[in-house]
Amino acid sequence: MTSSCRDNFRIKGYRFGEGAKSIAIVGAMRGDEIQQQYICAQLVNRLTAIERHGGIVKGKSILVIPSCNPFSMNVSRRFWAMDNTDINRMFPGYTNGETTQRIAAAVFDALKGFEYGIQLASYYVPGDFIPHVRMLKTGYEDVETARLFGMQYVTTYKPRPFDTTLLNYNWQLWNTKAFSVYAGKTTQVDQTAGNENVDAILRMMSRTGILATHFGGSAYESEAIDESTLLHIKAQHAGILLRQVKAGSRVHRGQSLANIIHPYNGQILSDVKSTVEGTVFFAHNRPVVLQNALLFKIHAIDL
Repeated sequence: MTSSCRDNFRIKGYRFGEGAKSIAIVGAMRGDEIQQQYICAQLVNRLTAIERHGGIVKGKSILVIPSCNPFSMNVSRRFWAMDNTDINRMFPGYTNGETTQRIAAAVFDALKGFEYGIQLASYYVPGDFIPHVRMLKTGYEDVETARLFGMQYVTTYKPRPFDTTLLNYNWQLWNTKAFSVYAGKTTQVDQTAGNENVDAILRMMSRTGILATHFGGSAYESEAIDESTLLHIKAQHAGILLRQVKAGSRVHRGQSLANIIHPYNGQILSDVKSTVEGTVFFAHNRPVVLQNALLFKIHAIDL
């Protein structure tokens, strides 16, 4: 698209192999998804070398789109810089609609028809996750294929009405087996977690017969969980958050997870405690929180 104040808006994709549309991978949909774009950049780098050495199965093609929103990333805005709309809430798109609807339509036109689709996604609440594969429960979700990534968790959740405009949801309706991969962080590059995610995606591609090269690494026997079973812990007060645990921490009942302190006098307003034995699945990572903000999600462990 043409732009009035910058160079023309372009979305760049990298194609590998040839033949059937086997898998498409989408990185940053939003302007702050730095980790997601980093992982896609590493995938492009690795797939370039794999293709050079004949590691892509004959008759299989791969598409990688590192970023769908370079304008917003250039100006450090999460959503579309002009009107603050979210491209990932505009699918399947509308070619005669608003700007983000037209972007979504063009992207989706390129993504339709692939057997598998992977989106490097971020959460609407700022925070850190245990890296995992996530799927909407549309009736088309495929848990067994999701286990092929070899990540610690595979999660499913019931879509809400506004989730019907997500890329993942529409991919599934158009007969693509779609998976959202949560890479641990969003606004920062975590090389260790990022490289583990790259390995997981390549492992899945190997196990589904797209790559001829075997990828092992530190694979898990993935545990499948419904997100409705996760314990949500919210802030009882607004204030400055002093977190004491991180995503992946094992916690016990009654353990202090964080303190919320008064922003003017430093007194502790709330000592946030766990009510179960389990693993911290998600941890809020912004220093200032509002009352009732989601602080932690905990996967309870039966003892």
